Amino acid sequence: MAVEERRAWIMLVAAVTSYAGYLCVVLARPEGVTLAHAPYVAALLWSVGLSVAVCVAANIAVAVLSREETGTKDQRDREIHRFGEYVGLSFVVVGAVGGLVLAMAEAAPFWIANTIYLAFVLSSVLGSTTKLVSYRLGFHPW
Repeated sequence: MAVEERRAWIMLVAAVTSYAGYLCVVLARPEGVTLAHAPYVAALLWSVGLSVAVCVAANIAVAVLSREETGTKDQRDREIHRFGEYVGLSFVVVGAVGGLVLAMAEAAPFWIANTIYLAFVLSSVLGSTTKLVSYRLGFHPW
């Protein structure tokens, strides 16, 4: 398994796990509190922070455990990485537009923040999945 493929797995697992944990915390809101008024800021910050920390630590571990492969990125790896990033970034744009629309509609900050956060998570999941599929099934540039 290529180092870049391992990094894609790390990003996929970290994104899904951190968002699932975030949802569990936010949806377990106090009794009688509507979802739009649920305390979410601390959970969101912890979720993002832990996800970043886990990704950094896991990527360092992968680099240390596969020293001979770490600096060997060939053209195929670069193209797969670029393609996965392009596909994933489409959700960042969709999330930004969704956040703008919600802000113009004067929605609660909860909905704006969660729309943007979901877009970031979907971007990571879709980008990582695209990379993994490209590694497993072959990459055929346009």
